[in-house]
Amino acid sequence: MIERDVVRNAIKVSLFVGTCLNVINQGPAIWRGADIEWDKFLLNFAVPYLVATYSAAKARKGMEG
Repeated sequence: MIERDVVRNAIKVSLFVGTCLNVINQGPAIWRGADIEWDKFLLNFAVPYLVATYSAAKARKGMEG
């Protein structure tokens, strides 16, 4: 089971990285008020969350032994 601190950290990572990715990839559309590609917008948050969660869980499992 994934521990709360792993989830909390993954959320923080995904908010930071996802925001950076959205600014890089869709910044011009956001600033001009143009249509945003919502599937890509959400994936920019989901992927860092999944990577951070997987990495933390894998590291903890490695520590167990």
